[in-house]
Amino acid sequence: MAHKQANINIKNRKVTFEYELIERFTAGMQLLGTEIKSIRNGKANLSDSYCQFYGSELYVKNLHISEYEMGTHNNHEAKRDRKLLLNRKELQKMEKKVKESGHTIVPVKLFINDRGLAKLEIALAKGKKVYDKRESLKQKDAKREIDRMMKM
Repeated sequence: MAHKQANINIKNRKVTFEYELIERFTAGMQLLGTEIKSIRNGKANLSDSYCQFYGSELYVKNLHISEYEMGTHNNHEAKRDRKLLLNRKELQKMEKKVKESGHTIVPVKLFINDRGLAKLEIALAKGKKVYDKRESLKQKDAKREIDRMMKM
């Protein structure tokens, strides 16, 4: 039953502007059948999502996966909390950083891997100050200007 897999790669564009990404992890997610079908159709949004610990388990909150159009009465709730699947060592490392140094865990990218499973790339991040954001904008403008000059 090999079917052509659409190249799903949903990015959180705001995250690199708002945060300084320190370390990245790839996590599996506990999903319902209608959720994976919606993701395969590209119907997900990471813009306001974040990760939070409940006990020793990590959950992604506010990840919007649109309801599946072909779903019936047992369709999923669009913004429900979804458990992230990581190994214990990674979870302990992240939990320690979040508690000690005030880091945040943010979703960076949602993608389907080569085995057809939905994966969420998350990053341990530190919030940027206003002047850092201005610096990021200056660098982006400078890069755009250089690219423009190279094309001429």
